[in-house]
Amino acid sequence: MATINDTRLREILTGSPTVAVLGIHREPEKAAFYVPEYLHDEGYRVIGVNPMFLDETLFGEPVRATLSEIAEPIDIVDVFRRAEQIPQHIEDILAMKPRPRVVWFQLGIKNDDAAKVLEDAGITVVQNRCTLADHQRLGLGPPAKR
Repeated sequence: MATINDTRLREILTGSPTVAVLGIHREPEKAAFYVPEYLHDEGYRVIGVNPMFLDETLFGEPVRATLSEIAEPIDIVDVFRRAEQIPQHIEDILAMKPRPRVVWFQLGIKNDDAAKVLEDAGITVVQNRCTLADHQRLGLGPPAKR
């Protein structure tokens, strides 16, 4: 598996304006809310994915039930699901058209088997890291628009 260094993290975060958040939440105290809120506030377009919140709008976008429902390019799929739940989302990720460039497993989430399947499909995988923490630590501003 590829090692992701700070240079690569910087490239990913500055070159990825559209983020789909798998497992987004609406409770402000949960990381699956305040991390995407931070990204949105920093200029990212955030599209939430959680079947529990269909018919709701978060960060200016309707929440989707599945990733494959998103009919536009996604740069990063930011995953807020437990490691053992990731395999059930692999097919959905691979069904995305076009496929995302990066799948990012948030801090505390690591699944090497799932990461290998995604990497074998040409997707960069970041594991056990927080997009908010890395964005702040690297002193990054808004992502570059395409």
